[in-house]
Amino acid sequence: MDQNQIGSGSPQVLNPMANSINVEAEKIFRSAQQMQASDIHFYSDKPVVYRINGQLMTQQTRVFKSNDIKEIFSSHMDDWQRQYLEKQREVDFSFKFDGQRMRVNIFYEMGQLSASCRVIPSEILTFAELNLPPILEKFATAKQGFFLVVGPTGHGKSTTIASMIEYINNNRAENIITIEDPIEYGFSDKKSFIAQREVYSDTLSFARALKSALREDPNIIFLGEIRDKDSAEAALSLAETGHLVLSTLHTNNAAQTVDRMVDIFPEYQQRQIRQQLSNTILGVVSQRLLPKIKGGRIAACEILIGTSAVRALIREGKSHQIPNAIQTSFAQGMINLDKSLADLVKRGEVKIEDALVWAESPQNFKQELY
Repeated sequence: MDQNQIGSGSPQVLNPMANSINVEAEKIFRSAQQMQASDIHFYSDKPVVYRINGQLMTQQTRVFKSNDIKEIFSSHMDDWQRQYLEKQREVDFSFKFDGQRMRVNIFYEMGQLSASCRVIPSEILTFAELNLPPILEKFATAKQGFFLVVGPTGHGKSTTIASMIEYINNNRAENIITIEDPIEYGFSDKKSFIAQREVYSDTLSFARALKSALREDPNIIFLGEIRDKDSAEAALSLAETGHLVLSTLHTNNAAQTVDRMVDIFPEYQQRQIRQQLSNTILGVVSQRLLPKIKGGRIAACEILIGTSAVRALIREGKSHQIPNAIQTSFAQGMINLDKSLADLVKRGEVKIEDALVWAESPQNFKQELY
């Protein structure tokens, strides 16, 4: 962890809370906004830690104790969330601060409360502004099918999906339902009508909300994350019945994504699931965020398109051949992660050592580079 100190500043508190702990917390949230931090970490008896452009940094602020952290976040939780925290020892929720949403996971460690906050950008950026591949427009114009954005935690999956939903919102009249835990980006109706449901607040589970969605006349469903067999099964069924289903998964690449979707199910169901997935898959984008040389972060993407050849590989259980299919289908719009990383280096956007961290094959990456 980078322990470089960064200036704390003394931003004016416009609506100070009643006590000094919450006043100090407001300063921290505002500092995070000003520094464009992606995350804020509160640990008991330790300095606050920010993540800025992917790097962790501390700030000279008040050191909070477990009870302080409880006081800061308790007012942003409802009774159910507070009870869930005490029973389950962790809970996810979100709240708005100065118009910007904060996604929080509050949890116990060594018997003390800690909290991690994701700072959700208030503006939904376009594909071009996010440096995302133009082929995402093609995926976003689809009327039905199953589309996934995958990658590690904190690498912009939700941001990419939000950009797709906003693109649809600006260009098509559709009924869009999002099912999230918790809600991150907020949408305003433009050409489309958007209903956002938060798990445990508006619905009891992802799977239950997905089943209910069939009775809510949707065109497009965004499922915040494929978490289990029930949510995977419901997502595939919705995609099969004429809906566009968007979701995310914590996998590293397209081939692993196919395997994960199939392996969620018991062996006796896996042949059927491969058939459903092959029938519905539109594409998979696997992305990584890298620090830019000139500041900020930029995405490198692996792109899998659900061509007839790719669908056949999925149906026949040959997911291990998907990387080769991507490698040989550049003309059709597919790209592997190593080439995407090499392209960013050649364009002078990122350092070679930062790209190497995420290369799937350092040898292939260097061949693409030179």
